[in-house]
Amino acid sequence: MNMHLLTLFVATVLPLVCAPGPDMLFIASQAVSGNASGGLRATAGVCAGYVVHSVLVAIGLAALIAASPLLFGMLRWAGVAYLAYLAVRLLRSALKPRGAALAPPRGNRQFGKGFLTAVLNPKGMMIYFAILPQFMTPGGSSAMQALVLSAIFIALCGLVYSVLSILLARGGSGPAGFGDRRRRYVEGISGGIILVAAAKLATT
Repeated sequence: MNMHLLTLFVATVLPLVCAPGPDMLFIASQAVSGNASGGLRATAGVCAGYVVHSVLVAIGLAALIAASPLLFGMLRWAGVAYLAYLAVRLLRSALKPRGAALAPPRGNRQFGKGFLTAVLNPKGMMIYFAILPQFMTPGGSSAMQALVLSAIFIALCGLVYSVLSILLARGGSGPAGFGDRRRRYVEGISGGIILVAAAKLATT
C-alpha cells in the first residue's frame, strides 16, 4: 500500500464518517444536553463496535481474495454501486427539510449502546465489506491491509465523533445545536464528495 492509496481511502470514507447516520445521531443525542463525557463514552462504544467488524472482515477478506479474483471484482463494483446509492440518498435528503429528533441521554450506559449501534449499523458493515477491498493491493497480506485500513477508518470515526461531542456539549443549546440547516448542509456536501469518489473509483 502506498501513501496515494491511503490518501484516497481517507478522502473516500471521511464524508461517510461525517454524514449524519445512526452512529452520529446517537452520539449527538448523548452530548447535546451539554454532557461531553456521555458523548465521548458513546464514541468509544461505537469505535469498539467497528473493531469487531474489522477483525471479522480481515479474516474473511484474506480467504476471499486468495480464493477468487472474480469475487474481488464483484466486491469492487458493489462498493462503487453502494457509494453512488449513498450519495443519491444524501443529496435527496439534503433537499428535504425536517427536524432533527434526538433522544435525550439515558443513564450512564452510553458505551454499551454505542457498541450495539455500530455493530448493527448496516452502513458501517457495507464500508468494510464493499469499500475496503477496493483499496487493497495484490502481493501483500490481505488481512494486514484490511486491518490497517480498518484502523484508519476507526481513528477517523473517533476523531470526528469526539470533536462533535465536545462542540455540542460546549454549545449547550439542546437539539438546535444539531439543527436541520446544518444537517442539510453536511448531507449535501457529503453526497457530492461521495458521488465524485464513486466516479473516480469506477474509472480507476
